[in-house]
Amino acid sequence: MGILDCAVSRHTLPTFLLYLCCIFGPSFGTELSFVTCGSVIKLLNLKHNVRLHSHDVRYGSGSGQQSVTGVTTIEDSNSYWSIRGTLDTLCHRGTPVKCGQNIRLTHVNTGRNLHSHYFTSPLSSNQEVSAFGDEGEGDHLDEWTVQCGGTVWKREEAVRFRHKSTDALLSVTGEQYGRPIHGQREVHAMSGPSQHSLWKAMEGIFMKPSEIPLGSRDYSHLHTEF
Repeated sequence: MGILDCAVSRHTLPTFLLYLCCIFGPSFGTELSFVTCGSVIKLLNLKHNVRLHSHDVRYGSGSGQQSVTGVTTIEDSNSYWSIRGTLDTLCHRGTPVKCGQNIRLTHVNTGRNLHSHYFTSPLSSNQEVSAFGDEGEGDHLDEWTVQCGGTVWKREEAVRFRHKSTDALLSVTGEQYGRPIHGQREVHAMSGPSQHSLWKAMEGIFMKPSEIPLGSRDYSHLHTEF
């Protein structure tokens, strides 16, 4: 199992993530310069200053699946996402995520994956983005390609996420919901790159590369990362 780099204050973490930090020797700093498989992070849309978010609230139109939004609140445990491999390719804990690599982003609190399809989003009429699946297992529409400028996804770098099946980019253009999620921004997918589709890794628990001690278990095959 990788070593943890907990680049976030303790009171912002869900209880079980804080437990992992305490048990496995956290480093409360930012010494790891790249994003790794198995990490649990928040993603910030740089144009609109909102973090990728989900919750057990379903869309009233389109797919009717769990909604995905953007929130301005920093300290919200519903904005944590786990970086995982795809149905075809493992993403071993602690290994750097490469530019061009396909990943799944699993919402930590509900166990559903960031997902898209050809349903229309409710506010902007772009492509709907939802959270789908059960305990981290969904389908091929949960896969996103990390687009970045170098070899690996750097923590300080602006990146894009292209939906593998539809070729659309994860985006925010500023539309706001009313009740029951008043003020939250619509998250959708759009065909062309723009400032609306730039994201950055923020707070979270970053798994550090390490050798797996002899006799220890490799948890990289598990369905859920934590």
